[in-house]
Amino acid sequence: MIIENLAEFASKKFGQNFLKSDHYLQKIVQAMPNDNLKVAEIGPGLGDLTKELVKTRNVTAFEVDKRLCEHLATEFEAPIHKGCFELRCGDVLERWESGSLLDEPYHLVANLPYYIATNIILKAFKDELCQSILVMVQKEVAVKFSAVAKQKAFSALSVLAQSVGKATLCFEVEREAFVPPPNVTSAVLLIEKEQSRDDEKFETFLKVAFSQPRKKLSKNLLSAFSKDIVNQTFTKLDLDPNLRPHEAETLVYHHLYNELKDNLDGKQQSKQRKLSKSREKNAKR
Repeated sequence: MIIENLAEFASKKFGQNFLKSDHYLQKIVQAMPNDNLKVAEIGPGLGDLTKELVKTRNVTAFEVDKRLCEHLATEFEAPIHKGCFELRCGDVLERWESGSLLDEPYHLVANLPYYIATNIILKAFKDELCQSILVMVQKEVAVKFSAVAKQKAFSALSVLAQSVGKATLCFEVEREAFVPPPNVTSAVLLIEKEQSRDDEKFETFLKVAFSQPRKKLSKNLLSAFSKDIVNQTFTKLDLDPNLRPHEAETLVYHHLYNELKDNLDGKQQSKQRKLSKSREKNAKR
């Protein structure tokens, strides 16, 4: 398949912006962990980064765009026959529903559409066979994942990243490096995993804790826990009641969660019981 105009070919539906800069392609490859593990590449696009990866790695690429699957099947015919490249067409999220992306330890590499980037990264956190995540994302997202406590950008995503390993914003990528140029600044993010974590209840807890980032952490927690329980927990952990969400270390969130998790949603359940009783009284009238 011959593609004459990349800007027109790029699909808005899939959020496609093709990285065409050799300089940044090389920087991405250089940022990868130095080992021989397989690579799972999500959204290979036209295959520019894939060409660099297959020189030294065994690559399995996941592409949702049928047009690009046709292009990649032709472009990488030789590596496919050699057994160092495999193309899987379809939604990568559906593959994750049945387990890990690959059947052995691997590194994830991707130039992710911004609308789905966070979801992909969180899926990789839970994949026990995924050893690292090297992704091109919107700079704002990369900053949130790589922020540390006391920085204003420190968020629930920062806590989740630090809970599985180490997150580093490697470098920014200028808009002109893409065709078509995106409307935002991009950045390459590396997350080196030390463990996997699959705890949706902890994620729910963090959403509560960071629901209003500039307000007190204790006040945010009152939306899910009683005032007595929050006060008792802060006293037990010797925490400042005026602590803001971005000021607490990741370890603090794990301590808070361990103390509060059995009561998570308890306040909502209490509200629901009161609402039910109120409805019963109204029905009797």
